[in-house]
This record gives sequence, structure tokens and C-alpha cells, in this order.
Amino acid sequence: MTDSTLTPEANDTSAKAPAPSRSLYALDDLTKKRNAAEKRFQAYGIAAILIGLLFLVVLAYSIISKGIPAFTRTVVQVEFTITQEQFDAAEKELFKTKAYERFFIGALQGQFEESGLNVPFDAKAIERIVGKTGGTIREYFRANPDKLGEPVAFELAASSRVDGYMNGRVTRETMTDSRFLQASDLDIVDALVETEVIKTVFNWNFITGADSGVDNPGGAGIGASVIGSFFMMLVVLFLSLPIGVAASIYLEEFAPQNRFTDLIEVNISNLAAVPSIVFGILGLAVFIQFMHLPQSAPLVGGLVLTLMTLPTIIISTRASLKAVPPSIRDAALGVGASKMQATFHHVLPLAMPGILTGTIIGLAQALGETAPLLLIGMVGFVARGYPDGFIAGFTEPNSAMPAQIYTWAARADFAFYEKAWGGIIVLLVFLLSMNILAIILRRRFERRW
Repeated sequence: MTDSTLTPEANDTSAKAPAPSRSLYALDDLTKKRNAAEKRFQAYGIAAILIGLLFLVVLAYSIISKGIPAFTRTVVQVEFTITQEQFDAAEKELFKTKAYERFFIGALQGQFEESGLNVPFDAKAIERIVGKTGGTIREYFRANPDKLGEPVAFELAASSRVDGYMNGRVTRETMTDSRFLQASDLDIVDALVETEVIKTVFNWNFITGADSGVDNPGGAGIGASVIGSFFMMLVVLFLSLPIGVAASIYLEEFAPQNRFTDLIEVNISNLAAVPSIVFGILGLAVFIQFMHLPQSAPLVGGLVLTLMTLPTIIISTRASLKAVPPSIRDAALGVGASKMQATFHHVLPLAMPGILTGTIIGLAQALGETAPLLLIGMVGFVARGYPDGFIAGFTEPNSAMPAQIYTWAARADFAFYEKAWGGIIVLLVFLLSMNILAIILRRRFERRW
């Protein structure tokens, strides 16, 4: 006899066997839903990237298509000779520039007759096509008296409306007669194009020249503003980089953790979000009204932009220092290095790529700012030439690229609107150059651990 007896359930051989386990390769409904959600999320991400690229392409096309006309200009090429007797007679007249305009129109009429053009010659129409030419011709012969009596080829800029007609902005259908240009004048323009008297050439003056005032959009250039921005960026670079890096190193590596340093960190983060025009008001009050620094000078603009850029550089530099592994510091301290040696010999070189990136981002942000420059007068001042020297580049009144673009966009003539788009292209080239430089420096100083 056994101590235990089998239960009826145990003796029942007809009981069902356990169900076989499910295969790992079979997809259940929950897994299918999860995979479908993942694919939808990937599709959303790809769609977002494509939409972003689409907007980028549209923006680039708009800037390039509207800005390219600024890099070309329409010129009237005429060769004529002024004798010494004509020059002396013109200088004795009351309206001297009118005399030189007569010389120019007479030479152009001679080219009409030589070419056998069937278009009636109209001196008033020539004035509307070319504008006031007497001053340019007079200044040339005053500066070059040895050219009197010799054939001289002049290349004079056409009016802004003729330039618009040549690049397609103005058409016969859309143009209305005005004191600046009439529909009948376009017949003369077409005739001059056939004889190659009027040509479209590359506008080097736009890159190297200065603003020419509200009445001469064809002669406007952005070169002087580029120089002003360059001197401002020098001030920002040589002030914000050492101050920002030094402050970041102290706060991240040496400063004790207390309420005072916490207050400083919070204020730095808040300053990074302050509108840029507030820094312009601060610069106006401190640097111009209190310190009496020259208004509209790149030095003042650089100081204002330095204040605006410092929070960005400090935050990015601290993030780069924090990204260096603590083991680097511990290893340096373990072999006998001091705290300063560990920071400057080991931590700082490894954080240098991130520091340079943050600095370039801050400089790029400062380069495109317009609001602070409004307050210190760099928009109201029209730069008509280059500074006389290196020191004068900091202290003499000048403009900047974003301020010049703002000024052109605010003017009534549509030709200045094209100049504004062209200025944006120059500004973007400047920014791209700075970013390329940042990439090169990153690769140069980058160290792997």
C-alpha cells in the first residue's frame, strides 16, 4: 500500500495538453501597431525635412533672383574730345555742368548720325536716359588736365528706370510717362542697344563703392558698409572672446557653488533672451551720452554688440567645458597638476572646438543686428567713403551692412529695393565665410579622447 493515492484528475489521461508557445517570428497585433506608428513617425520626420528644404530653396531663389540685378548696371559708353578752349569756356559759364552736358549730348548725337539711326534725337530724352552727366565729366577733366585735346571714352551710368528696362523690371506695358522717363524714350534706348552704346556690365561699384544718396541708386554701393561691419566685428571679437571665455572658465571650473554664483548664472541666461534694441538703448545712454564717444562710429557699435554677444558666448563656452569628461580633470590632478594646469592644459584644448563654434555663432548674430545700430545713429548716417586709416576705421562715423540694407529698403525708388536684396547676398556670403572658418578651426583644434 502506498502513502498517497492518485486523484481522479491525475488518472484522467484524456486531459488537454498545454498549448504550444507562440513563435518569436510571428507578429501579433500590438507589434504591428507599434511598427506602423514608428513608420508614421519616420514619414513625419522626412516630410518635415522636405518642407524645411522647400522653404530654404524658395528663400534662396527669392534672394538670388531679386538681388542679382544689383550686381549689374547699365552704362552709356561715349567717346569724345574736349579741347582746351572748350574747357576754358565752360569754366567761365555760370552753370558749368550744363556746358559739359552739351559736350556729351553733342558727341552722342554724332554717334547717332554716324550709325544712321532712324530714331529722332531728343536732347531732353538723353538727359532722362543718362541723368546729370556734367558733374562727372567736369571732375574728370579737372583731375586730368593732360587729357584735354585727346579722345576720352566715358562710361556713364544710365538712370535707374533705364536700368530696370534693361533687366526686365520695367516694360513698355507697365511703364507710365513721368519726368524721369517716357515711353518714347525707350525707342532711343533700343537704338542705343543695337549700336552697343548702351550695355549691361558687371557692377563692381556695388561691391567697392559707397552710398550715393537718395537721387542716384545706380551709383550706390555697399563697400563702405562692409568696411564698417569689419571694424565692428574686430571690436566684438577682441572683446567678447577673451571676456566671455574667461568668465566661463571661472564660473565652470573655479567659482564656488553658492547663491551669488547662482544669481550670476540666472542673469546671464536672462540676458541672452533680452531684445537687442535694449542693448542699443544701453549703448546710447552709456557710450554716447555718458562717455561721449563718437556717434555712428564702429567702435560704439562694436561695444554695443559685445554686450549683446557675451551671454551667447558664455553659455556655449560653459556647455563645451561641461562636455569634457571629469576623468580628464581627475587624471591631470592625479599626476600632480594644479587646478589651473588641469584646466588650461587639458580641459580647455578639448573644449576649444565648441568654444569657437559658440563664438562664431555670436559673431554671426551680431553681424546681422540692425536694432542696436538704430539707437546709436548708424542708420541715419550715410557713409560716402572709406575711412582715412586703421584707427579712423574705428572712430570715424560709418555705416554697417544691415543698417545700409535697412536704409535702401526704406527708400521709394525700386532700384534701391534691388540694392537691398543684393546687400543681403553680400551679407550671406559674409556669414557663410565665417561659418566655413569656424569649421576649419574646429577641425584644426579638435582632439579626440
